[in-house]
Amino acid sequence: MATFQYQALNASGQEVKDEIDAGNRDEAIAKIRQKGQIPTRLKEKAGKKAVKKKEADVVVTPRRKMPLSFGGVPRKQLVNFTRQLSTLQDAGLPILRSLQILEQQQKPGLLKAIIGGVAEEVEGGGTLSDSMAKYPKAFDKLYVNMIAAGEAGGVLDLILSRLADFMEKAAKLKKKVIGAMIYPTVVITIAVGVVSMIMIFVIPKFETIFKDFNTELPAITKTLLRVSRWFANEYGWAYILFSPIALSLIVRLLKMSAGGRYFVDAVKLKIPVLGNILGKTAIARFTRTLGTLISAGVPILDAINITKETCGNEVYAKALTKVHDAIREGESMADPLRAARVCDAIVVNMVDVGEETGDLDKMLIKVADNYDNDVDVLVGSLISILEPIMVVILGVIVGFIVIALFAPMIALISSVSGSTKK
Repeated sequence: MATFQYQALNASGQEVKDEIDAGNRDEAIAKIRQKGQIPTRLKEKAGKKAVKKKEADVVVTPRRKMPLSFGGVPRKQLVNFTRQLSTLQDAGLPILRSLQILEQQQKPGLLKAIIGGVAEEVEGGGTLSDSMAKYPKAFDKLYVNMIAAGEAGGVLDLILSRLADFMEKAAKLKKKVIGAMIYPTVVITIAVGVVSMIMIFVIPKFETIFKDFNTELPAITKTLLRVSRWFANEYGWAYILFSPIALSLIVRLLKMSAGGRYFVDAVKLKIPVLGNILGKTAIARFTRTLGTLISAGVPILDAINITKETCGNEVYAKALTKVHDAIREGESMADPLRAARVCDAIVVNMVDVGEETGDLDKMLIKVADNYDNDVDVLVGSLISILEPIMVVILGVIVGFIVIALFAPMIALISSVSGSTKK
């Protein structure tokens, strides 16, 4: 007979700590539940005999079967769940009861099943962070580590609120960047489609007419006819159509290796205007993530490791690796960040001031707020610049086609007029 120490919730939702004698863990859990209590933690009390294998603190429960789903939980659903869980924790409800309430409120789907699975894990004795870690389709490493920090510090409601704010701002920033690319993508796609149709179906008819002129065609017309033949007869349309797909596949192949991912992200940062937006977006993301983790009480080295894996850009991930190694050796964060040359001087200076004053988390979040505003301005500028550029490009293409088609007719009319006068 062994003695087990346990924590449980009684019928009124209050936490109870006690000991119980049982032959094994399953028997101990059964006895606790017979008392009308729900075990949240259970471990065997150390006895005189040496234990060959240390048993885990968490009670293992069977995993709930998840519904078939492509991708993860939508970000909006996860933000709402996090915000609601924060409110329930702030109201003083036990975590298990909070999860059960939220499960009942959810519509059938992946998130409902995951919340139910997390509730079962917690009811079986697992911590909230460990239970969430088993469902990566909903809770990533950043989410799980912040929950763990909240549990350790006893400020789970505050951490959940900060986490919801963080996810909302990150999603908003991502939407802005994607939204800025929708307009030029649509315009370019329509323009390429219209020009391709003209090249395949319209220009060949003009070529037949030009053959009856029996005159030397201008160079611009010959160029247009060659392009038309390439489109219609040499599968030029297929090259145009599949080039983006091929480029996407090449990028995916490159991203399969660490060096390839670094190369792709470095090239993205070199693109005029767009590269500046992507760079500021990456800075805003990693500073907000790092600041949020530090404010939650996560140790600085662990916080940098988590940020490195979630920053979304290998150039900044590599810089954070150098920062991590430098801090581990006893150096400051600002010096290796300055040496990496991936951030503006203002970012490094604010980090330096934050380290000196002990308010690094606040400084990092201020940097993120400033760069979010910069991204807003840059996105607006990009849209303003792209509109006239698209108009000019389309005007040049249409003008080229019109001039190339009418140049032979003008030459023919001039030739006929000259012959008439003679």
